[in-house]
Amino acid sequence: MEALKDTILELITETSTNLSPDVRAAIRKAKQQEDAGTRAALALSTITDNIAMAEENVSPICQDTGMPTFKIKVPVGVNQLEMTKAIKAAVVEATKTGKLRPNSVDSLTGENSGDNLGEGVPVIHYEQWDKDEIDIRLILKGGGCENKNIQYSLPCELEGLGRAGRDLDGIRKCILHSVYQAQGQGCSAGFIGVGIGGDRTTGYELAKKQLFRKVNDTNPNPELAKLEDYIMENANKLSIGTMGFGGNTTLLGCKIGSMHRIPASFYVSVAYNCWAFRRQGVTVDPATGKIKEWLYKDEQPAPQVTVNEPEQLKKNFDTREVVLTPPITEEQVRDLKVGDVVILNGLIHTGRDALHKYLMDHNSPVDLNGGVIYHCGPVMLKDKDGNWEVKAAGPTTSIREEPYQADIIKKFGIRAVIGKGGMGAKTLQGLKEYGAVYLNAIGGAAQYYANCITGVEGVDFMEFGVPEAMWHLRVKNFAAIVTMDAHGNSLHKDVEKSSLDKLAQFKAPVFS
Repeated sequence: MEALKDTILELITETSTNLSPDVRAAIRKAKQQEDAGTRAALALSTITDNIAMAEENVSPICQDTGMPTFKIKVPVGVNQLEMTKAIKAAVVEATKTGKLRPNSVDSLTGENSGDNLGEGVPVIHYEQWDKDEIDIRLILKGGGCENKNIQYSLPCELEGLGRAGRDLDGIRKCILHSVYQAQGQGCSAGFIGVGIGGDRTTGYELAKKQLFRKVNDTNPNPELAKLEDYIMENANKLSIGTMGFGGNTTLLGCKIGSMHRIPASFYVSVAYNCWAFRRQGVTVDPATGKIKEWLYKDEQPAPQVTVNEPEQLKKNFDTREVVLTPPITEEQVRDLKVGDVVILNGLIHTGRDALHKYLMDHNSPVDLNGGVIYHCGPVMLKDKDGNWEVKAAGPTTSIREEPYQADIIKKFGIRAVIGKGGMGAKTLQGLKEYGAVYLNAIGGAAQYYANCITGVEGVDFMEFGVPEAMWHLRVKNFAAIVTMDAHGNSLHKDVEKSSLDKLAQFKAPVFS
């Protein structure tokens, strides 16, 4: 199969840069259903622009290309060892060309391999079947949504929903709770795969397997089909909305599978996936390794969705646009409030987990007083002249930095933190006490934000690996929304409380 490496490389490229028609249709439906003038509508417009830019640029939709996971069915007699070699070679090539971000990190040393290879990476699951063709499917699931996966052991007590028993109604409560707990941190609106039964390992495997189903299919099990429809209708009543800004669409798809279990264990496993639902598949000729058919990309586009427009389009919140150039003063920050749109022009600095940990005990290599920290792990390549280029640069989930952020704001005089999903009580208090704001960028919009970066001024801590290094980026017209201000206000806290109140309406039994 001489052509297999090129086939896998094409599959990786398409998966990273081009959302399939069923996913696009779900996002289009969400955009049509959102009230005009809301933060959620603004976010969905940015998402739609980003999808088009990624396809046009043949660049990653989201900078976090996750851990490449292949699900492969092969005829008897196919050499899986040779297939694995071809897959690994294609993964290395895709990383060199910026279609994948180098994401493979040694768990003990923290060293990034730089090529997306390592112990257990990429993930490859083989299965034999009786067809005379190879079925290869790939999912690129980023860390932000992977961290919102959740597993329940029934019976249990659930916040807002009470007791969940070992029955269909208990399963229903677990699934609704899984959507609630994700909030905006998993880049909602999202998709979920649910695995009922199995053990802790196979339950999660079954949940992820559901993500390979098409968004618009119908579950062959009538009970599960009914449950999927129920979840799609009612999870959106939580009003968490796109990016957790509030809104009409929180969930874009729900697929549920079940398997047998042992008497002592009853697990409900949920695999959460962001709106940037990157999965593609191909059938391959086992003799040549060439593509026979695309499994998602070539399907007919979904029919246009008809949505009842509101009688009167209205703006649901007051928007003020404020242009800022770092270094930012405390007076400028104190003037901002939740809901303001901030346009940044000037120098900002990326910083993720490794940098925040380092800065707790060390000085910064650059002056951060009045500065902006961007929670971002970009995709970076060097051009023919050896200069760094930003290929993708959306925000990462901020909550991971909660143990550090307030202390670092105080220590270095930082005035703004950019990320997604919001932060917790300690950071909110730090923003108020030291005079800083949290700016929520649109998660997954890696091309949109890369387009706002006009130059790379330098980089520190390359020993941390490309995603964790401290990149010094010059930006123009970089837009983000104030969701935590310097007066103790937090949109994230408000949406979480409101969605918890709404979750309680689903406490009563539905399925007997």
